Amino acid sequence: MSMTDKVKNIHSDSFIENAKTVGYALLIALVIRAILFQPFFIPSGSMIPSLLIGDYLFVAKYPYGYSRHSLPFSPPLFSGRLFGADPERGDIVVFKTPADNRTDFIKRLIGLPGDTIQMQKGVLFINGKPVPRERVEDRIDTDEYGNVRRIPQYRETLPSGVSYNTQDIEAEGPYDNTDIYIVPLGHYFMMGDNRDNSSDSRVANAVGYVPAENLVGKAEIIFFSADGSASFWQFWRWPSAIRWGRIGKWAD
Repeated sequence: MSMTDKVKNIHSDSFIENAKTVGYALLIALVIRAILFQPFFIPSGSMIPSLLIGDYLFVAKYPYGYSRHSLPFSPPLFSGRLFGADPERGDIVVFKTPADNRTDFIKRLIGLPGDTIQMQKGVLFINGKPVPRERVEDRIDTDEYGNVRRIPQYRETLPSGVSYNTQDIEAEGPYDNTDIYIVPLGHYFMMGDNRDNSSDSRVANAVGYVPAENLVGKAEIIFFSADGSASFWQFWRWPSAIRWGRIGKWAD
């Protein structure tokens, strides 16, 4: 065998080994994404103040078991949930909206199967009882033009003991007074913490009741966050655009 042939064989073997390594890495990444954790980006303000636009977080797939929506593109390989476990009231949940079974939404789970849910003058009622809430310090919001406004916040505590802040932009917002919702068996009622600016289960033609099969996973931890003030190419502004204090914060 000539020296040239030996060099070609070495290069060929090296290419094959590198391709195998990349293939194994991709396979491991796909398995982790499908079974354990999946990264998500927060594009809207429906979960303010708990989650902000520009937050990146990991969502755990295993707490609720697995459905076809646990896999990329939701292939119809099976129905229902495998190794299913019931979510808990107060969890922040990623789910496929029932409107198209494709779009990912993230909201807080408020109503369990069989519950009655209603909003009265901005107060949440579960099974006919008002959920305790107390006024806390206003949230200070500054827009891109430097305008500052104070937004009322309330600390809400669910019957499960889960406590979190909600914001109420309008005293009599469009979703502050609703009819009584009765959550069907096998479904859940989701709401955003930004009560006046959230398309959730209160809007039947947008979200409505969420089937158990549509649950994707539970929001766990924020691994990155940026306020949007720096473009990708403005690398010199990245340090000031990153919300350092939110990195490593649990989603609760």
